[in-house]
Amino acid sequence: MTVVWINGAFGAGKTTTARELIELIPNSALFDPEVIGGALAHLLPPKRLAEVGDFQDLPIWRRLVVDTAAAMLAELGGTLVVPMTLLRQEYRDEIFGGLAARRITVHHLLLAPAETILRERIAGREIPPDLPDGEIRTRQWSYDHIEPYRAALASWLTADAHPVDTSDLTPYETAVRIADAVGSGAVPVCDIVQTPEPTAETLAAGVLLFDEHDRVLLVDPTYKPGWEFPGGVVERGEAPARAGMREVAEETGIRLQEVPRLLVVDWERPAPPGFGGLRLLFDGGRLEPGQASQVLLPGPELRAWRFATEEEAAAMLPPVRYERLRWALRARERGTALYLEAGVPLG
Repeated sequence: MTVVWINGAFGAGKTTTARELIELIPNSALFDPEVIGGALAHLLPPKRLAEVGDFQDLPIWRRLVVDTAAAMLAELGGTLVVPMTLLRQEYRDEIFGGLAARRITVHHLLLAPAETILRERIAGREIPPDLPDGEIRTRQWSYDHIEPYRAALASWLTADAHPVDTSDLTPYETAVRIADAVGSGAVPVCDIVQTPEPTAETLAAGVLLFDEHDRVLLVDPTYKPGWEFPGGVVERGEAPARAGMREVAEETGIRLQEVPRLLVVDWERPAPPGFGGLRLLFDGGRLEPGQASQVLLPGPELRAWRFATEEEAAAMLPPVRYERLRWALRARERGTALYLEAGVPLG
């Protein structure tokens, strides 16, 4: 099962190109995630909708995009063509990682007309006449997203997606170029780890590694949003501390010589579609000078690494992970171990 994801700025011609593309790729269908946003307007309370400026900022939208794409492919098979702007890398990670977890490959393409042409297309875009002030609002929305589009191009988007300069192409010509590129293998499958979603509670072990300034090593996974500690799910029959050591070696290339000391046991409550479980953090100790320069990240799984202070980690980690880190650092200072439930120490 395959997804061809057509990315690009608002007004780049993604939907028109997608309609042409499904005529060129055998056994393909169109899935426009805009319909998910439209449905949420009827499903969620107005107060919740007012809290975000974009449907993409709603976790339920991102989850439903993955679930709907997977359900459509299970029903239809073949290829799903998805025209949707994705400018935030963490949303790309979450959605593409969710698809990869369902064994769905993704080809990521970027429609990239010159900005002058993009602005001309926005100005000439047809607006439904029944929307009050629809023309002004829709066009302004598109103009407002040109700067975030520029920022994404400069930081991650160009390297992640296969660009197609559509400045001088019609939608049909663009679709032909995409079909040829995907069919010939010029657009590779997105290099992202396929982590099957858990079907029950899991036991996971993370290891904290420190530099000479007692900053903690964090890694940036490609398959889920937010930074994380080196570690992963404990396999059946595996000792948790040994699992943490294995994961550190696989993720960073650093091989710990001693079994790390336990700092925290944290019970993570189920949060659908997740099942929760036990999360353990171990103290891997302070790295020797020069060891940090030996960190080697596996491309499909981790994008980056860095040492962070506790204050910096608070801005990088999702809240649940930060609370786990915060109490692990306190346990490390006291030479003890703590039991937490949902990030709160008990006992």
